[in-house]
Amino acid sequence: MAASKPLPPTSLVRRSDTHRFIASKHGESVLARIADSSRHLNDIFKLDIATNDRILAENGISLGIDARELVFGLPYDRIVNAAFTHPHPLGSRFNGPQRGAWYCGFEIETSIAEISFHKTIDLLEIGVLEDDVTYDDYTADFSAEFHDLRPTKRFAKFLDPNSYVESQRLAEELLAIGSLGIVYTSVRNSGGTCVACFRPSLVTNVAPKSTYRFVWSGTTEPSVSPVTSAEGVSGRRKLTRRGSNPQRRSTARKLP
Repeated sequence: MAASKPLPPTSLVRRSDTHRFIASKHGESVLARIADSSRHLNDIFKLDIATNDRILAENGISLGIDARELVFGLPYDRIVNAAFTHPHPLGSRFNGPQRGAWYCGFEIETSIAEISFHKTIDLLEIGVLEDDVTYDDYTADFSAEFHDLRPTKRFAKFLDPNSYVESQRLAEELLAIGSLGIVYTSVRNSGGTCVACFRPSLVTNVAPKSTYRFVWSGTTEPSVSPVTSAEGVSGRRKLTRRGSNPQRRSTARKLP
């Protein structure tokens, strides 16, 4: 493939406690609800294991990522590996459908804005703007040379709020030359910064921090509040996303 010209420059990114939101029930299996017996459940679990993309990749059976790139024996290694082995079927901004990436925000407000936008799009697609879900904030540290899109005007086509076509093409080119990832201006939170890390081993010191509740009550603007162990919900706040308009349906993964 001929590379687009010019490719972005690289910058050393050293950042601690970046934020990635993951649905709180990501590890909770629904299989027990549909099993008729313990034997039936065991059979279903075997089928689930045989078709789980992360488990297949960790055992060297994956078209998207080599098992030698994944991480093992580290805290929350499965959380890291899942980001690279469970991509969206149509890809995301800087990855295609075969191989995922670790997306995160420098600021927690950026990650809240990003996850709010994407979840709102999902709700619009089913025509129901009603939901109450919690997400866990996983922090991670980075120290690596990433391709830098923060001179936004030069690379605006890769940060199109309505299309992933150019950004996925760029990501494919960068992966082919060994890129470690991309640092870029958030599309959903004005002034925020995001990272799309291409290499699992660069996602370090992963740890779950706070939990947040997102509530949609008929509008595209969710209320977002931290969850406390004592109260369940406290300090609910309204989220304002600048520079994005999710009041439309996505087609062919043009959004977000």
